[in-house]
Amino acid sequence: MKLQAYPCIKPSGVEWLGDVPEHWAAQGVKFCYTIQLGKMLQPEPASPTDEETPYLKSQHVQWEHVRVADLPTMWTNKKERRQYAVKDGDLLVCEGGDVGRAAVVRGAPDGTIIQNALHRVRPQGENETGFLLYVLAHAASQGWFEIICNKSTIAHFTVDKFGALGVALPTPAEQRAIAAFLDRETGRVDRLVEKKRELIERLKEKRTALISRTVTRGLPPAAARAAGLPANPALKSSGHPWLDDIPKHWEVKRLKEVSVLFGRIGFRGYSTDDLVYEGEGAISMSPSNMADGVVSLDKCTWLSWEKYYESPEIQVQPEDVIMVKTGSTLGKTAFVRSVPVPMTVNPQLMIFKEVKCSKRFLFYYVFSKIVQDVIPLHNTGSTIPTMTQEGIGKLPFPHPPLPEQAAIAAYLDVETAYLDALVGKVEEAVKRLQEYRTALITAAVTGKIDVRERTNTKDRKR
Repeated sequence: MKLQAYPCIKPSGVEWLGDVPEHWAAQGVKFCYTIQLGKMLQPEPASPTDEETPYLKSQHVQWEHVRVADLPTMWTNKKERRQYAVKDGDLLVCEGGDVGRAAVVRGAPDGTIIQNALHRVRPQGENETGFLLYVLAHAASQGWFEIICNKSTIAHFTVDKFGALGVALPTPAEQRAIAAFLDRETGRVDRLVEKKRELIERLKEKRTALISRTVTRGLPPAAARAAGLPANPALKSSGHPWLDDIPKHWEVKRLKEVSVLFGRIGFRGYSTDDLVYEGEGAISMSPSNMADGVVSLDKCTWLSWEKYYESPEIQVQPEDVIMVKTGSTLGKTAFVRSVPVPMTVNPQLMIFKEVKCSKRFLFYYVFSKIVQDVIPLHNTGSTIPTMTQEGIGKLPFPHPPLPEQAAIAAYLDVETAYLDALVGKVEEAVKRLQEYRTALITAAVTGKIDVRERTNTKDRKR
């Protein structure tokens, strides 16, 4: 899309806006919009005439969308219901939390008000709330709310800070033209992004289904023949309802028959006194160091050498399979490809050691949706999800001959890498579209492009 620049520009006098078209007027938000902070939460009636009233809070407001279904209620009086009421077309802006996040409200239940974590913004005169929404989106993308609201502490985008925020306004007609242009163009980008995200989900679902089918039914016919294995082998019952049928020549064992499971229990536990600074001990892996079946060392906890050497059986080695046995991510699994520095595990994890099968096949099996879906059914924790090492060890394990295990693991390595690469390409495309969207908003609301001739304001839905 090739758009012309405005012929004449000037310094806006507003640091975060820079130069703007010559005819745009720089002023504080409070001089062109009315800002109303919401009501403090009132869980009980203060008088017999108070009424329960639906209200919106900051969690309901996401960029360009306000969730208006299943709203909570608070008690209000008649004056408060007038003062804090919202109507279609109001711009709602987060005062706390993700400060500055904004959206135009549509379809809120009659009588809905706002809680004090939100500002309600209405235009003075003919100014356009849709234009201000995109100005705020530009401010957020440039990190200006972090500066304005000092996010090193608890951030609050107060009425004073909001009202003092400098904006450069074109004429009301031009505001509507810019907002209509951005509605249309960002809508196109959003639809493309949504389609690509749907594609990502389909690719991930295909990956999940591929792993589950292959570790329980064997290789597809062509891959089996290429590996010198029987294609379409006869099936038999596994003896376990959730495992279903498996190839007739496979065995069914227990996980404890093909490995020994170790965790940090009893005296092997540790306290904060055993934690050290980076480089002064070994990494103590936690569930946060596991993502999509691989180990991530972006954020680590370090444990003293004394505690590390105290438990050699849980020292992490290359090709170890690690599983979460306690916590909200119960069953989460990762395969250790390399150990760049000494590592052990924290009490939430356990390691499969002394493995008597293909380690990659073992990983794919316990990582599969089949096992992941059944693990919560074996939760023994009353408050914190927990599965004992003994309980995990009792889970059935389909056991092909070792050469077939290796062939299955090799096949899945190739196929999942291919699908992961496709996902990566689509995710990169999504990133580029989002960057284009951000750049387009910035260019339009700062007057770097002139969109007036590209817009029919009658098409606006805001």
